[in-house]
Amino acid sequence: MTLEDSNRDWFKTDEGQLSVDVFKDGHELVIRSPIAGVDPKDIEISVNGDLLTIRGKRETRKDLEEDNWYYRECYWGAFSRSIVLPHHVAPDKTEASLKNGVLEIRVPILDPGKSFKVKLK
Repeated sequence: MTLEDSNRDWFKTDEGQLSVDVFKDGHELVIRSPIAGVDPKDIEISVNGDLLTIRGKRETRKDLEEDNWYYRECYWGAFSRSIVLPHHVAPDKTEASLKNGVLEIRVPILDPGKSFKVKLK
């Protein structure tokens, strides 16, 4: 295997990538993504430090023969998206909702000017 082949394999993925909007709303970061057709039980959201990851899958009809398709522009199957968050956040207070096919995740921003006293033992 050549270096070019290994680089090509590294970029291969069987997952689609979600489109997202990320913005600040008061003291929260808001992440929105159109995610129509996905069952809520098939969505996994995690926050680890400053990295938020959304994973899931969107099922398609399996009874359609390949020859019956005229256009195939929508992505079906597994998807994921990882986003580096621009602020320090409180992952344990993150909330997510799914309404009208739009996933909305709200992550509270930690106050960067707030300091904590450490007790010496």
